[in-house]
Amino acid sequence: MTTRPHDNPFVNYLDLQFDEEDAEHVVARLPVGDAVRNRTGQVHAGALIAMADMMASILARQGVEIGPRGEGFPLAIDVHAVLVGNQTDGEVRGESRIVRRGRRVTVVRTRLTGPADRLLAEVTTTHVPA
Repeated sequence: MTTRPHDNPFVNYLDLQFDEEDAEHVVARLPVGDAVRNRTGQVHAGALIAMADMMASILARQGVEIGPRGEGFPLAIDVHAVLVGNQTDGEVRGESRIVRRGRRVTVVRTRLTGPADRLLAEVTTTHVPA
């Protein structure tokens, strides 16, 4: 049985909503609710980074054959996050785009924004096959 990478309990816990998916980009939304807020009421940095990581992994996985034990899955080996803003309600919108897709290394950049396209984070991930 093949499971799509975003059919998993953590994605469901975060309630990520995927709007677009193709070989070049992924677009998703994260509703801001109690499950993703920190003690100050803002979106937890871990939730932002998790959102970007999941989106990037879905994008990096496009067209990749995954073996029965996960062989070939594009593991994130480097995550670089620049957090520049935050919010307390609404939703976070994310867009992941391929920077480089190679045989061994895939690089994805994810931009997370809030209302009025206000930048919250830029996350770059590097993936290699498992």
